[in-house]
Amino acid sequence: MSQSIPTRDDFASMLEESFSDGHSGEGQVVRGIVTAIEKDMAIIDVGLKVEGRVPLKEFGAKGKEGGLKPGDTVEVYVERIENALGEAMLSRDKARREESWVKLEEKFAKGERVEGVIFNQVKGGFTVDLDGAVAFLPRSQVDIRPIRDVTPLMHNPQPFEILKMDRRRGNIVVSRRTVLEESRAEQRSEIVQNLEEGQVVEGVVKNITDYGAFVDLGGIDGLLHVTDMAWRRVNHPTEILNIGQTVKVQIIRINQETHRISLGMKQLESDPWSDIGTKFPIGKKITGTVTNITDYGAFVELEPGIEGLIHVSEMSWTKKNVHPGKILSTSQQVDVVVLEVDPAKRRISLGLKQTLENPWHAFAANHPVGSTVEGEVKNKTEFGLFIGLDGDVDGMVHLSDLDWNRPGEQVIEEYQRGQMVRAQVLDVDIEKERISLGVKQLERDTAGDAAASGELRKNAVVTCEVTGVKDGGLDVRLVDSGIDTFIKRSDLSRDRDEQRPERFTVGQKVDARVIAFDKKTRKLQVSIKALEIAEEKEAVAQYGSTDSGASLGDILGAALKKQGGN
Repeated sequence: MSQSIPTRDDFASMLEESFSDGHSGEGQVVRGIVTAIEKDMAIIDVGLKVEGRVPLKEFGAKGKEGGLKPGDTVEVYVERIENALGEAMLSRDKARREESWVKLEEKFAKGERVEGVIFNQVKGGFTVDLDGAVAFLPRSQVDIRPIRDVTPLMHNPQPFEILKMDRRRGNIVVSRRTVLEESRAEQRSEIVQNLEEGQVVEGVVKNITDYGAFVDLGGIDGLLHVTDMAWRRVNHPTEILNIGQTVKVQIIRINQETHRISLGMKQLESDPWSDIGTKFPIGKKITGTVTNITDYGAFVELEPGIEGLIHVSEMSWTKKNVHPGKILSTSQQVDVVVLEVDPAKRRISLGLKQTLENPWHAFAANHPVGSTVEGEVKNKTEFGLFIGLDGDVDGMVHLSDLDWNRPGEQVIEEYQRGQMVRAQVLDVDIEKERISLGVKQLERDTAGDAAASGELRKNAVVTCEVTGVKDGGLDVRLVDSGIDTFIKRSDLSRDRDEQRPERFTVGQKVDARVIAFDKKTRKLQVSIKALEIAEEKEAVAQYGSTDSGASLGDILGAALKKQGGN
């Protein structure tokens, strides 16, 4: 019978079988028996062809104190089956590390905490011994708050939570912070359960910020907001609190979900707003202290816990666009008048200008309507002049009150800022703070007087003096009233050949007829031509009714002759 020759794979299989019968290969943890103790080494048989040596110190206290004896069963890690000395290379430390990894993976899967010891500092954190396995503790995971000195925490067993594990790379990351946060949350929850809204407790000021203070209530912090420290205005918590100070506070609100607690100190005192209407009736004049100045006004403390606002509009009778800081300053004592009280909104409106005399009242008393005043031109606008008057008030001259006969738009150009002007008081509206002035009222209204006397009625005959000769007509002035007007070229004569301005001279007097007079615009129109036509009609009416058989030329000649005779 022929016998087959073993192949290369058969030899490999046979070699593997030689180690399978209770024997383990390299890179594994196996059980061994201590066969002897020689000096500081333990001789261990792990079922291989050779024995191995393991330092006693790797067995910890048991090895150091002589607790390890021949015949004891131990677990070791096989690094190599046989070295150059013909011995197996064994390690108890690596065996323990392998055991730790198995246990840690089980706890990591279950989310259980593990115990470890911080034993060294490395870049970015620390190394932790987890019973043989080395883990990394990031600096941010050491405590809830950053701590400068970690020395007191080192070499002391304490709980950790495994954040992640990678056995292939041999990486373990742990956290001490999450353990503390869980413990703190449990502690906070227990404390919160024992607190009630409205309860008065004592605490210690732990931290102070711009908006309030954090008070330690024995394991949990509550926020004492700056607005709940006192009934009066508190600009900064350090005005009444110091870190480490013990304070009595009332619990205002508790959020069971977030465990946030709001505290108050002023709630332990009586509310000064309870009888505010009796203390500060409307119209009462009182003295207070300016506590704060804003763009829209100034706050004045009337008594501890009670503040009122002087709105910028109630600060001065005359200074309308001035910042409150230009009128008042903080800590200044000031007299004010109560204008309005709203207990529901906890607001008091105050007036500063009401403590002073109303300058419009004073002006009306000293300068009645019809009186004459003098002041400086403060401003020119499209609708008139503003004149500075006594008492730091302004009066306005409307365009229509600058001149009787000329347009205001034209006349206002003759005035300049800083110029002194005399005017007449036309009206004083104290409520609206308005003073109406007139410049033209100080002069005679020649056109108005002439119109009132009937001199300027339509078809009236007026005598004019030529003041200027122009291509388009004549500038003339009425002899009786002194009113200036213009006679157009077409109105100089009934005869077109005579409608030549150059035939007139300055100073010459001519008669003309009033065509129209607008009382509102004070525009007067006169015509020599209209007068000539009217005279012709009158002559025809007077002489044309006879039966003399005279021609029109004769009638006009007779009429003109008669006028010449008169």
